[in-house]
Amino acid sequence: MGAGHDTVAEELARRVRERGGEARIVDVLTLLPYGLGGALRLFYRGSVRHFPWAYAALYGLFLRPGPGRRPSGTPLARLAGDRLRELADRMGADVVVPVFHLGAQLTGHLRARGLLGVPSVVLVIDFAVHRQWLHPGNDHCLCLTDDAAREVRRSTGRPAGTCGPVVAPEFFADAPGADEWRRLFDRHGPGRTPVLLSAGAWGVGSRLPATVRTLAGGGFLPVVLCGDNARLRRELTAVPGVLALGWVTDMPGLLHAVRALVDNAAGQTAVQALAAGLPVVGHRPIPGHGADGVRRMAALGVSEPAEDDTALLGALRRLTAPGPDRRRRIAAGRALFTDDAVTRVTDAADAVRARR
Repeated sequence: MGAGHDTVAEELARRVRERGGEARIVDVLTLLPYGLGGALRLFYRGSVRHFPWAYAALYGLFLRPGPGRRPSGTPLARLAGDRLRELADRMGADVVVPVFHLGAQLTGHLRARGLLGVPSVVLVIDFAVHRQWLHPGNDHCLCLTDDAAREVRRSTGRPAGTCGPVVAPEFFADAPGADEWRRLFDRHGPGRTPVLLSAGAWGVGSRLPATVRTLAGGGFLPVVLCGDNARLRRELTAVPGVLALGWVTDMPGLLHAVRALVDNAAGQTAVQALAAGLPVVGHRPIPGHGADGVRRMAALGVSEPAEDDTALLGALRRLTAPGPDRRRRIAAGRALFTDDAVTRVTDAADAVRARR
């Protein structure tokens, strides 16, 4: 739906090609007939941006983890079955790797019925594993954490392992563009500590103007990722002491130039920040998977929750200053990056073929 799934798919494909393999990225929504995929994306985007209460209700009905029968995404996903099988056959694929939960429902359905002839290895990119990631027909799941893998095994009875987040190597190394970002920050807020606020690719957040005013009043330079939400960027630009950005192409440089990330979704920007050695503070998460993911990150010790403005300012003052709190939080985040996802995917697919 958002850019995070695309980012993960692109990095997986890059690693495959780097090793001499072939990779094809397919948006599962484009495989749905009758324009359903585009309509679904528009509905999701509109509800998250304008009617978050509606998305929270849908999340509780379809996606929320926990026992009890609830509607499944499989009936919708299976409409894309013929087109996915045709693509896999034409390409001569060795493995199909869903990085979006609707794709996991599709491959699970096909594998359970013997309609997909190659293994499916699901890469669960969320910290909080909601029920639509889970289909017992899939051959294997790879998760961000050991806790998530155990949860998948309990829920599906199928193999699941841990590979950590999938992040491009540029985020781990010193980024050439960081100095240019620092010069920009010095022009906009000389002497102020820059902290990044992420609103995702669609510029979604709860009470962002109030949050940036709090940070600016507390002596920070709030740098806001507004994505493609031009209206949000205009609104925040009008707040004194705030630097509102549109679509950013140099995320490694930006993350290496700021001192912390204020996160509301536990998505790809959060794991990129952890890779770059940034402390992450969860504050005012978006409903549904965002709130669950932010809570799970905090429970794992890789981020710090801030329930209100006072807690947010206190956390940032501690974590942006040199010292043991900052070092511990950075080390906990970096420890998530345990293995290479492509190696784990190919190992799992090989194991499935060996059992035949």
